Amino acid sequence: MGKRKARPRRSFTPEFKAEIVELCRRGDRSVGQVAKDFDLTETAVRDWVRQAQGDAGERDGLTSSEREELAALRRENRRLREDVDILKRATAFFATETR
Repeated sequence: MGKRKARPRRSFTPEFKAEIVELCRRGDRSVGQVAKDFDLTETAVRDWVRQAQGDAGERDGLTSSEREELAALRRENRRLREDVDILKRATAFFATETR
């Protein structure tokens, strides 16, 4: 049994994803068939369909804009925690130097 070679990570435009989602929603082809026709993974296509349903309010969960905002807030939170950690270490350093 030969191992399958790992596929390089690809990125797709929002327009392409919307087109794929529309093909799946029409119902004339299954998600698996659409994925096979466009050389995509079935999981990726299912995720795009699920996200489009969430954005349209058809499914519970975060919308794309909420996901982007959450990611930005997490990045900012991580940066602020690092800043606080640096200030704590600097305070401890200068407290021992002045004694």
